[in-house]
Amino acid sequence: MPVYKLDDKEISFPRPELARDDGLLAIGGDLSVERLVLAYSHGIFPWYAEGEPILWWCPKERYIIRPENIHISHSMKKFMRKHEVKVELNWDFSHTMHKCREKRVHTKEGTWITTDMEKAYAELASHGLALSVEAYIDGELAGGLYGVNLGRCFFGESMYSDMENGSKIALIGLAQILNENGYLLIDCQFHTDHLESMGGESVSYRDYMELVKEGTGTK
Repeated sequence: MPVYKLDDKEISFPRPELARDDGLLAIGGDLSVERLVLAYSHGIFPWYAEGEPILWWCPKERYIIRPENIHISHSMKKFMRKHEVKVELNWDFSHTMHKCREKRVHTKEGTWITTDMEKAYAELASHGLALSVEAYIDGELAGGLYGVNLGRCFFGESMYSDMENGSKIALIGLAQILNENGYLLIDCQFHTDHLESMGGESVSYRDYMELVKEGTGTK
């Protein structure tokens, strides 16, 4: 299937169902607030390397965590009883996103968090359309995560840990806050064993979009 070239001036995407089997849908465009909101509200997200054109993806199978289904293992419950843990939202969005970038840049896979993406998501956050989560263990900043926040849907982007269980505490705390506020999903994009252990599940794009439409009030 073809990969569609986006018009830099027109804020639009081809139908997500036209994505290739690997999820790649389109190339080009920009990272404006308007385009990012349109993308995420249709299950589309940017994922590319520094210096490359923007690539837009929409996998046909999605991996999500329903906030009410977050799984806290016995060992994690024991850890949380033993330590003072606390979660904050938007303590410093740009700092948390940059930490996620730093933690991945030297890994085998590298990072998709480019300089332009840091600027674009900080702009989303300034409009209340993205948020960061910071986890503290015994008073020390232990880890965090960030993502796009639309309606009652949270689209997770990346997480990091500076201490044992830092990102897990952030994810658990986020899920509990989202559940209390009637959120329908945490979009994890792709399966990992870690996310599966935290209560993740695979859903079809169709079922995924039913949740996104309900959560964002879009058609």
